[in-house]
Amino acid sequence: MSIRTLDDLLAEGVSGRRVLVRADLNVPLDKQTGDISDDGRIRAVLPTLGALVEAGAKVVVCSHLGRPKGAPDPQFSLSPVAARLGELLGAPVRFATDTVGDSARSTVADLADGQVALLENLRFNAGETSKDEAERGAFADQLAAFGDAYVDDAFGAVHRKHASVYDVPARLPHVAGRLVLREVEVLSKLTSEPERPYVVVLGGSKVSDKLAVIEALLPTVDRLLIGGGMCFTFLKAQGLEVGTSLLEKDMVETCRNLLERSEGKIMLPVDVVVADAFAPDAAHDTVRVDGIPSHRLGLDVGPETVAGFAAALSQAKTIFWNGPMGVFEMAAFAAGTRGIAEAITKADAFSVVGGGDSAAAVRALGLDESSFGHISTGGGASLEYLEGKTLPGIAALEN
Repeated sequence: MSIRTLDDLLAEGVSGRRVLVRADLNVPLDKQTGDISDDGRIRAVLPTLGALVEAGAKVVVCSHLGRPKGAPDPQFSLSPVAARLGELLGAPVRFATDTVGDSARSTVADLADGQVALLENLRFNAGETSKDEAERGAFADQLAAFGDAYVDDAFGAVHRKHASVYDVPARLPHVAGRLVLREVEVLSKLTSEPERPYVVVLGGSKVSDKLAVIEALLPTVDRLLIGGGMCFTFLKAQGLEVGTSLLEKDMVETCRNLLERSEGKIMLPVDVVVADAFAPDAAHDTVRVDGIPSHRLGLDVGPETVAGFAAALSQAKTIFWNGPMGVFEMAAFAAGTRGIAEAITKADAFSVVGGGDSAAAVRALGLDESSFGHISTGGGASLEYLEGKTLPGIAALEN
């Protein structure tokens, strides 16, 4: 794989040049206040933006946020992100109130060397996500007009064939930003020759979301630890009662087949925390997996499971974790996720947190981010990379 990097671009000189940076600023916003509840993705792009600012570039940042339907929607505005980005950079960030319209054109035209502008949410324009190549290409033409060079630092979006990710780099000299380069380097370690034992922890709600990565990883891992809502479909495949827990009935036979083929590599919970309802104050207690009452639902893995998983992790030299062990957003059901995260930090291993809810859990639970080897910014992208899929955004950067 041959990809030009930000350092290559900086070596050529960017002072006075407009550099279009595709960032992943898709941060969670509090529904009541509109405030940013986790700025991890904004912080992740600072090394790239800081280097360009210091080199005197006119930096034009673009990103999506949420899933608006191809038209402006105030609840998905990047305005609060512009304010937070300015705080973190230590200088105001100019904000364009549209993507490629009058505000964007005048905002970019008024940039001085070393200044930063942020365009409004790319997904306010239907061309960004369009399946129609002509429509997507027309939007890419308008975006590309804002740059003399293009930097992709949005690893969380590289698995999308979107205008700003796939089509713009075909129209401008293009390089990978610091974040994208680091993500590819780290994930390639996991897919080439990981130091063994190699242990993977998968959680989250649905087996169907993780089936492809389970299939891809089973031949290469030494242990595969499964928790979260998806574990109940595996437990059902073993003939166990799972009560009203999350269950994908159409995946039970698939899980049974995976267990048969796993040669004992798959570890499932031995105890779970069950509750009367999906609510933070619901009555709850811990039961063995062969004793889940028919009227209750599992919302976390239990302490015996955490201890067993931790023992497996303590032997590992390489760890990949994607997906929480329970409903960590509710204090009563966060112990499993916290226990596994802490076990990962204590292992003498190179550890990778696979973005998404896992990265959010690390921050929400107040864990030390520096105690993990790498925290990915792309949940879906990191899983597709491990599956061996071609990621459109990476393919577009390759020479």
